[in-house]
Amino acid sequence: MTGRKSPAGPTGRSETAPPFFPPAIESKAPFGSIPVHFPGSFPNPRVRLDPVLPEIVLLGRSNVGKSSLLNALFGRRLARVSNTPGRTALINVFQLPGFYLLDLPGYGFAKVSHKERERYQALVRGIIQSRSTLTGVLWLLDLRHDPTADDQVHADLLAARQLPVLVALTKADKLPYGQQQRRLKELTRSLALPPEQVQLTSSTTGLGIPELAESLLALVEAR
Repeated sequence: MTGRKSPAGPTGRSETAPPFFPPAIESKAPFGSIPVHFPGSFPNPRVRLDPVLPEIVLLGRSNVGKSSLLNALFGRRLARVSNTPGRTALINVFQLPGFYLLDLPGYGFAKVSHKERERYQALVRGIIQSRSTLTGVLWLLDLRHDPTADDQVHADLLAARQLPVLVALTKADKLPYGQQQRRLKELTRSLALPPEQVQLTSSTTGLGIPELAESLLALVEAR
């Protein structure tokens, strides 16, 4: 889709932004039939979105698979998937009927400069700590790995803010079934979250994607 040109305003909207993603044709994705608007990409964690709606942020390390998961939920390419971690540099906002999804820059490892990495971190911290319109967090963690020091930092931020958190354990297709179940139990225990807040997912096979969509809608409705 060709992006339309618009001047960058005081909120810092990017100069190119596809304004609309139509429903995916014959898609089995849980959000495939939902039209999605793209208000823009923003560098300011306090950017005002109009209309005011519930907001869910997508949080995770740079290489955890946020873009792939987002595309799997919607059955079309809403987010750019890259082999190079750290490509999401701004807050990418997707407006759905009734709520927003805010795709944040990945934290941790990214092939960018130290200064740019610090900017990413400040943006993510600003969203979690100070954005008053947040409804909840979809936090992505790689099923294969234990939480890192960066993950723990963000776990502490979420705990301090006391936002509702839904954890998606990504890349489950990389492990056989038995190891999937073992890792699910281990990570649920280490995160100290109720089992219903932690879900196995795979953007490749579609494992857990419908259930994740239902949980996201429930999170919005519980606001």
